[in-house]
Amino acid sequence: MIESLGYIGFESPKAEEWLTFGPEVLGLELAGRGPDGAVRLRVDDAAHRIAIHPAERDDLAYLGWAVAGPSALDAAVVALEKQGLPVEPGDAELAALRGVAGLAWFVDPFGFRHELAWGQLARPASFRPGRAMSGFVTGSGGLGHAVLIVPDLERAQAFYTGVLGFRLSDRIDAGIPVRFLHCNPRHHSLALAGVPGAVGMHHLMLEARSLDDVGTALDLCQRRGVPITMTLGRHTNDHMTSFYLRTPSGFEVEYGWGGRLVEDEASWVVGAYDATSIWGHHPPATPLPPGIVRPFAGRGR
Repeated sequence: MIESLGYIGFESPKAEEWLTFGPEVLGLELAGRGPDGAVRLRVDDAAHRIAIHPAERDDLAYLGWAVAGPSALDAAVVALEKQGLPVEPGDAELAALRGVAGLAWFVDPFGFRHELAWGQLARPASFRPGRAMSGFVTGSGGLGHAVLIVPDLERAQAFYTGVLGFRLSDRIDAGIPVRFLHCNPRHHSLALAGVPGAVGMHHLMLEARSLDDVGTALDLCQRRGVPITMTLGRHTNDHMTSFYLRTPSGFEVEYGWGGRLVEDEASWVVGAYDATSIWGHHPPATPLPPGIVRPFAGRGR
């Protein structure tokens, strides 16, 4: 059903800060402003993959999942409606805002809005990073991955695998339990962190093409006073070498390199790990307050 994470949107009272934070710190390319003042950011040749919409509070606005085409979208709508989920068609105006040919959207049992879209607009060889860097790993792997906080991990895993067609890559049960799900060769495009009574967005991962790009970003964050929420380290399961930073809009970005791939679905063995990292990924001495996380109050969050 789903091919990749195509785009993502956030709401934030600090959207304006992304005009400099996006290009100068993360290396993203500015792609103009939306009608509502949203700051649009490019990660590759796609028209834009990240949008920060002005709002009164920080929140995840929507996740945009790429499907193969109009027939795949129609099939997905039928499958969702069979599960009793109302699905709304996206009109031409919404499609233009998202930079896609067509889409539909629904709200999952935990209150997250998901948009299923096809025909993402792109201009070949047009990406110009906001600062000197080699670019990001996207292609068939999509934008990167998103990690959601859910109140009922088993129910969430059943929904995303059974209804949306994600496959389980592996699991980590140390501390907060996490399930890692894939829909293409990227080790995971979605991960679910189980926190009873809570719902939210933990982080978005961007995978740089060079380890030096990760080091440069870390230096920039340290010079500018950008909060580092986890030091440089390497994960046990997806082998990503990365660090985590807090954005102006509450959520975190994992800035990484060298992620593992699910190269052969038939031979892949689901792993279970008792630690998140081989080395590094240490939190600060004084932990930051929670970002985009709040009590779960039902489907409307």
